[in-house]
Amino acid sequence: MSAVPSPKPSTSPPLSASPPLSASPPLSASLERGDPHERGEPHEQGTPHEQGTPPSHSRTDAAPTVTNGRRSLAAALLLGALGAVVVLLASGQTWAEGSTAVGGGTLSLDADGRDVSGAPAALALVGLAALVAVFAVRRTGRVLVSVLLALSGAGAAATAFLGASDRSALDEKAASTSGDAAAAVSGLTHTGWPYVTVAGGLLILAAGLLALRFGAVWPSMGGRYERTEADSAGQRRTARAPRDPERPEELWKALDRGEDPTGD
Repeated sequence: MSAVPSPKPSTSPPLSASPPLSASPPLSASLERGDPHERGEPHEQGTPHEQGTPPSHSRTDAAPTVTNGRRSLAAALLLGALGAVVVLLASGQTWAEGSTAVGGGTLSLDADGRDVSGAPAALALVGLAALVAVFAVRRTGRVLVSVLLALSGAGAAATAFLGASDRSALDEKAASTSGDAAAAVSGLTHTGWPYVTVAGGLLILAAGLLALRFGAVWPSMGGRYERTEADSAGQRRTARAPRDPERPEELWKALDRGEDPTGD
């Protein structure tokens, strides 16, 4: 009995072992190394300047500006009005006194501020008008009116100071009283009212300087009137706007109310 031959070993090369699959990292580890948005963590916020948020000190800076504006407004109104009143009252007082010879005797003469110079009183009225006009204009107009206010105060003070030692007004009165064109006043004395007028002019000047410095933050009557007029006009247009029942939104509103928009 013949022996059964044993099977020959296969000469084909052995199958190469497939590379081991790389072990995927745990989910928790990937979440730890992942983007903050993937982990559900909030994204790091930048500085207020990077985010476009205005710095917190902007409001605190605006508060002193508003306070200074209110104080300067009150001060300018007080100084301007008081200065104008002082100039007008002091201009009506006696600035100079003297005497002249008439018919073998002497006649006492006096001259008030308007006899010496009418400029201080006139400039005080201009300054008072400019003080009111400051609140009716804005921007460039306010600057120009503020300059006019300051110049009127400076002019009133300067003309009053020059008139403090003037004698021409009394000389004219002496000539007209005696009938002699060459007559001159004697015993000339001056009072302190011209210097009071100078002080009033300086008050108006101070009001003008305050308007130049802080006038940009003062309120404007014109702007308030325009806003009120615009709001009133908008309300009138809204009240007068008729409703068109054929418009789609009106039809839907009618259906919501349970009405038949197609009915008469």
